[in-house]
Amino acid sequence: MQEYIMAPWPWWVAGILIGLVVPAMSILAGKAFGISTSLQQMGAMCTAGRGPSYLRDYDRRAGMWTLVFVIGIFLGGFIGTYFLSADEVEFLPASFHSLSGAWRLLIGGFLIGFGARYAGGCTSGHSITGIANLNWPSLVATIFFFVGGLAVTWGAVLLAG
Repeated sequence: MQEYIMAPWPWWVAGILIGLVVPAMSILAGKAFGISTSLQQMGAMCTAGRGPSYLRDYDRRAGMWTLVFVIGIFLGGFIGTYFLSADEVEFLPASFHSLSGAWRLLIGGFLIGFGARYAGGCTSGHSITGIANLNWPSLVATIFFFVGGLAVTWGAVLLAG
């Protein structure tokens, strides 16, 4: 059993488990699966009743679960990486172990977070929860996530070759 836990799981097992999180959260907790709402929670906590109405009027007490959820994801990733993995995993590539690398991570993270909130959710929120709830805008967003990913991938391949 321990060997099975320590080895990488097949993609379809992880996919099924992630897919089951959506109805489980909806049925058991009445919550929708998504990560980017935690950014609004953090912003509301930092502004403490001041700032734009988007943050000022946010119910921080009701939204606290989003931070607990995100902390659980980080803890699960940490435990899985350092205690449940047979292979050593590099946390960050060496190119990010510098001041310029830290700035790239910070700016990239901000842009991803801003884009996720501007789009009304992140790729996971739209692709997993939105489509499961039969939201038409989520299907359109997911199609364009794939189109953008393919365009960037093939553009990089064409530029490199």
